Order: sequence, then C-alpha cells, then structure tokens
Amino acid sequence: MNVPYFQLKDLFARGGLSRREFLWSVALLGMFSVPVSKRAGFPWPAEAFGADRKRGGIIKVATLVRKITHPARVSREESANILRQVAEGLTLTDESGLTHPYLLDGWQAGKDLKTWDLNLRQGIRFNNGDLLTADDVIFSMHQWLNKDTGSCLPGLMGSYLDRGGIEKTGPHGIRLHLTRAEIALPEHLSHDGAMILNHKTFEGDFCKAPHGTGPFTLGSYRENDRALLTRRNDYWQKGADGKSLPYLDGAEFIDTADEMSLQIAALLAGRVDMIDPAAPGGTAAFNTLGNDPRVKIKPMGIAQARVLRMQVDLKPWNDNRVRMALKLCQNRQKILHLAYFDQGIAGHDGRLCPRHPEYCPQPAAGYDPQKARHLLQEAGYFTGLNVNLAVAADWADAVRYAEILRQDARPAGFNIRIHAMPIRTYREKRRDFDLAITPWTLQPAGALWLDVTHVAHGEGKPAPWNETNWADKEFIKLLEQAGRTPDSEERRKIFHQLQRIQQERGAVAIACWQNTWQITSRNVQDARPHPSGHLRLDKVWLRSPHSAA
Repeated sequence: MNVPYFQLKDLFARGGLSRREFLWSVALLGMFSVPVSKRAGFPWPAEAFGADRKRGGIIKVATLVRKITHPARVSREESANILRQVAEGLTLTDESGLTHPYLLDGWQAGKDLKTWDLNLRQGIRFNNGDLLTADDVIFSMHQWLNKDTGSCLPGLMGSYLDRGGIEKTGPHGIRLHLTRAEIALPEHLSHDGAMILNHKTFEGDFCKAPHGTGPFTLGSYRENDRALLTRRNDYWQKGADGKSLPYLDGAEFIDTADEMSLQIAALLAGRVDMIDPAAPGGTAAFNTLGNDPRVKIKPMGIAQARVLRMQVDLKPWNDNRVRMALKLCQNRQKILHLAYFDQGIAGHDGRLCPRHPEYCPQPAAGYDPQKARHLLQEAGYFTGLNVNLAVAADWADAVRYAEILRQDARPAGFNIRIHAMPIRTYREKRRDFDLAITPWTLQPAGALWLDVTHVAHGEGKPAPWNETNWADKEFIKLLEQAGRTPDSEERRKIFHQLQRIQQERGAVAIACWQNTWQITSRNVQDARPHPSGHLRLDKVWLRSPHSAA
C-alpha cells in the first residue's frame, strides 16, 4: 500500500492521527484486526462469557412498518432495522465508526486503490438452506448498480464501479476493478441498501422470498401493522455460551406511526420493550422519560440533524445569494435552546459533524439579518421575498425550528409561510417542495453521507437521495480526489475544502446536530446504541423472557 501500517503507526505516535483516524485508516486498507489494534497499544476488551444471559422470549419494538420490496430501495432507517435482522451486508460499520468485515472474511486493496479483492466467509447459509457464494454477491451488486431499481447506490458506487468491473475469482472470491480509486469502498459496502440477496430466489420483492443470512427469518410482514420474526437455529455466528445466536426466540416490530407520544405510551404500558432507535423525536422522549425508573436511556451521541434544504434548480434557490441569505437568518443557539432543549451542538451548514473521522472544525456563520437583507437586494428582491417552507406537522422539533426561523428571518426581508402536513404526505411529496426541512439520521462515515446526498450520475442527473439537486462540479471532483487519497493528512485537507464549499455555496442549512438516545424497558439487555440508529438484535436478550401475545 501507499501508506504501510508502520507509517500509519508512526504518524499516530507523533500525534498526526487520532486514535479513531488510525483505526479507521488501517480498517479501510484491510489491515484492521485484534492483533493490529493490540500492537498499536489499544486494549481490546475480552468478550464476557455471559453465563447469566437468558435465551428465549419475543422482543417487541415500536416502529414504522412501511412497504418493503427491494432492500436496495429502502430509504427509511426503521425499515432497514427490520430488514437487517434477516439479511446482512459484506461489511459492518460499528458504533465507533469503524468498518469491519462481516459476510466478508477480509479484503485486499491494490496499490492504486482501483483493484479490490473480496473474500467471503465460507460455510454461511441463507435461511432457506442455500450456501452463500460469490454468485450471490455478484447478483446483488448488479441489483445495486441497476438504476431502474430506484436505489441511491448507483449514486454512491456508480461513479467508480460498473457491472463489467465485477469479476468472480472463485466460489468465495470477487475482484472489483474500479474505474477510479476509492478508499472508502468498505464503508460503501456497509450501506443500509447493500444487503446480500439470494440469487436463486430473489425476484424483486424480498417479502415474497425473504431469504437472507441474518439471525432471524421473516414470518409475516403486514404493512402499517407489524412484522414478525423468528430465530434461526443455524445462524453462522455463535454467542458467548458457544451456542448459535440469537438469544431471542423472535422479534415483533409493531407499527406506532411516526408519533413519539404513541411510542412512549406503548413503552410505559408494557406493550413494547423498546422504541426503534431510528425514530425521530428522541429529544421529546428524553425529556419525557429521562428520570423514569421503568426505562433505560443510553446516549447514542450527536446523531441526527433537521436539514433545511433548498432545490437549486428552482427559483429563488438557484441564486446562491438567496441561499446564503437564508442561512444567515439562523440563530443557531436560539434554535438549539428552544427547539432541542440544548440537547446537541450548533451546526455549520455542512453534512459532516464531529463524529465523522473526516470532520474539520469550521466557524459557523452567525445570525446576521442585515447582511442577509443586503444579499437579497443584490439578488433583485428589493422589497423582500415570500417563500413556502414544507415540514411534517408530527415532527414537533422541526416545526419549532421552522417557527423560529420564520420569526428571525423577517428582519432580513423573508416572509416564510410554513406548510405543515402529515408525515406520510411529506414523505411522498418531499421532492416537490423547493424549501423543506427533512430529518436525516447520521451516516456512520462522512464521505458516504456526502456521496449519497451531494452527487449526480454520470449524465448529470442528481442521485436519488440528493434532495437539493445541487451537483457542484468542483465539489464532486474533490470528493473523488478524497476517494483516491490514502494519506490521512492530505485527505483531511480535501475534506476541509469540501466543508468550505458547502458553507459558501451549498444548498443545505444545518443549524444544529441533535443528541439521540436508545430507549428501552429495564428488561432489555445488551442492546448496543449506534449513532446512526442501527438496531441489531443478534446479541440482545431479555432479563425476563416473555412470549408473544
């Protein structure tokens, strides 16, 4: 590699890399392991034997149960949390932001970062008994890259990988020939939609043939009602007791809509054991349940943002002066205090936050309505500007954010009309709104988040998750440059430029980053909080197992 392990270790020892950056770098370059971690001087906690862990019981989760067909098309984290109990990815990005092999046994990157060898674990079976092979991986990748699938993955991976670049090297070996270097490939493989499908049975609707390699099987799936999962007896991972995971007999995901009040009531009444960690409205739940002895609240850290986004192909947002003017109307500390009860940190209108290894501290623009008014006048709006701001009425904190912005933007000349609507209406029509507030759950890797939200396809069409239709050529070029830069110091400089461009001419405003929490009953054990709201039930157990009603 261009940056061998000993160079990374030396850079870390000299203070040029943080602990997280060191581990992140060696992980992406395929060198991460327990021995590497120990050689670098990081203690590796021994796995608890878990003699007191109980097997059995059905865990009940308050969530959304929306229509699911193709896993690569899933855009809601709640839906992904159901699917990931049944299907799995090649890699996994953990709660600390490090990416590990999962269905893969490992990977090797070529010196130019354009050739990647992926090695599958052997002996893993789908829940219908079929062995996992390279054919399943190649089939799944073809599905991901098919633009007709309606996935964000072509925008994430399509700029450097096409179907012709996927080679089978053996029953469990795949070689990827990239059209350009990309160091973040292992992180991209951990994306929610990058689940491995059974090439023998999948025909476009996962619920009709729910064959995955995960710890549970899908018994039934009723949209807007519930999903019932049952444990496998032949799952490939073992528990601390040496027996096959999972510990639970099953899981029941119960639809409680997007209303946090209903989810809180269900938890307190004992009808559910936990609230889906991806559910919006965690601040309200924290304020309501923070001192309740019946529940456990574990912090997941800075993990969400309410993104104020503008569509740059529509007036008036095609003029960067107007976009900058609106950003200057954000009184960040006021929004943080009144909308989020000081549970978070101020943002700086960029998609990266301090949790991301690529993050560079940036000064945020202060509240300056006079400068904003001047920019509006420069853009030709001498008497002010009337705009509509779309928001889902059920997201109380997002509505409060909109109300504060409306008030503080008046001195600048903005007349903001808030268009509040049911969540389902907002979700279905969000691409029709030129100005809106969308909740975004944190992606564990900063580069991955930029790749899915700020890029365009080769023909210039914005990628599916690019809500703003902003596709800045310099930004995309720098993002690709970061992908072929293994040197951590040089990559950090590139991300500094990327964040600056977002601030100076981007199409999103992020006033605050919010804290989030995992909220469960006291009965739930070993549920690991993940900053992206990911839920994995393979090692979760119940102190007092109970059966389904």
